[in-house]
Amino acid sequence: MLSEKERRTLLKIARESIKNYFLIGKELIPRNIEGALAERRGAFVTLKEAGNLRGCIGYVEPLYPLAVTVAKAAVAAAFSDPRFPPLHKDELDEIEIEISVLSKPREVSSPFEVEVGKHGIIIEKDLQRGLLLPQVPVEYGWDLEEFLSNGCLKAGLEPNCWGDAKIYVFEAEVFSESKIDYSGNDSYNKRKLKNE
Repeated sequence: MLSEKERRTLLKIARESIKNYFLIGKELIPRNIEGALAERRGAFVTLKEAGNLRGCIGYVEPLYPLAVTVAKAAVAAAFSDPRFPPLHKDELDEIEIEISVLSKPREVSSPFEVEVGKHGIIIEKDLQRGLLLPQVPVEYGWDLEEFLSNGCLKAGLEPNCWGDAKIYVFEAEVFSESKIDYSGNDSYNKRKLKNE
């Protein structure tokens, strides 16, 4: 588990990285990182606008230190998610950032090992791959079969492919600018983060 200070730092890195891209056309690479933020971890950054998805990209494999992963994923979610147009500078203040720090994926022997609300999934078949974060089925109210079927669809496969596909599960530590309290007593929001 990350400390609240580490969570706040990652959220700030994500937002500053997007701001930096608007200024000079590349992400802000964090320097002098240490502790958990220097460990190689997979992570996804999700952008939401008025509660609606506005971009989500990440790295499943632990290719970079966590702080760098978040910086890169934030810029990719803002500008390279093929489902959405690139983020416009005027939208930045309306965007809420959510970060999912991933555990290492492991293959399961049966689809019924997947626990909705606990596991994210990766469905893999015929060189195609689809990933859904653990919060997705909860947000949409899916049961296990709907979760697996949507994982197949995300991979570009038939919705019933999960019966003979490889399935990997992972867990995620999920936190966002509006759903985190760093002060102990006072409520925390993205306005405070942006003004730091």
